[in-house]
Amino acid sequence: MPVSVVTDSVSSIPAPDAAGLGIDVVSMYIHDGQTNLRELDMDVADFYRRIQDMDTLPTSAQPSIDSFVSVFKSAVDRGSEVLGVFVSHKMSGTYDAACMAAGIVLAERPGARIELLDSGSNSLQEGFGAIAAAKAAKAGATIDRCIHAAQDTLRRTRYLFTPTTLEYLRRGGRIGAASAMVGGLLQIKPILTVENGEATQFGKVRTQSRALAEIARKFSDDVSAYGLRQVVVHYIGDIEPAQRFARQHIEPLVGRPVRVIAVSPVVGLHVGPAVALVYETELEWL
Repeated sequence: MPVSVVTDSVSSIPAPDAAGLGIDVVSMYIHDGQTNLRELDMDVADFYRRIQDMDTLPTSAQPSIDSFVSVFKSAVDRGSEVLGVFVSHKMSGTYDAACMAAGIVLAERPGARIELLDSGSNSLQEGFGAIAAAKAAKAGATIDRCIHAAQDTLRRTRYLFTPTTLEYLRRGGRIGAASAMVGGLLQIKPILTVENGEATQFGKVRTQSRALAEIARKFSDDVSAYGLRQVVVHYIGDIEPAQRFARQHIEPLVGRPVRVIAVSPVVGLHVGPAVALVYETELEWL
């Protein structure tokens, strides 16, 4: 039986990639004070320009249960089993909403099969898992093999990012005002990662250039030890620093052009301008 892969828009998979692999993407929402905007319909570059001048940040909202029900029913009705790969449940209620939707669909269609995975992350670290499942599905794999492909990929990925300021984390309530002020005064630049489903500190340095150099160093060490399957430079805000990071730090290590892809606005409004690196190694880490 064919397998239909579903994910949420926080996965940051570019629309042409999702369409080419047959991935159904359920949109998150952003409320800008007046209207609810579907993340998938937004002009990302325009949004990132506008939030720099906002005194009050927009808020985000997960997809509705009904939106998941609609996507799951559509896949089941066309004869597919369903595999969903979603943002960490510690970061969003999206996974829980998808579970409730799956229960509704299965009650109506008891012969269907719907499997849901918590990616334990967001952005393209989550997206890599969905992409791996979709590639397996496109090659004719069973749903169990698609699940294995996603899980195997997620175990071999790392997501490192450094915001240029702590202000957005402060305004979003994810760091205290005192910590943000001290960090700004001391020019501390955190390097963040995602572990056990939550954003955590990987390290901290005194300048943005050192933060990016440290990310590149860790990437180089991992590639030397475990090989490289794929890598993407992520960005929030202005694309130019990310393009420069890719060109100066990452492409010399891999010997080829590296894609530079925007992070989901839902993630971006909580982190603010940032440069990030997401990569998958050939071997699982020891």
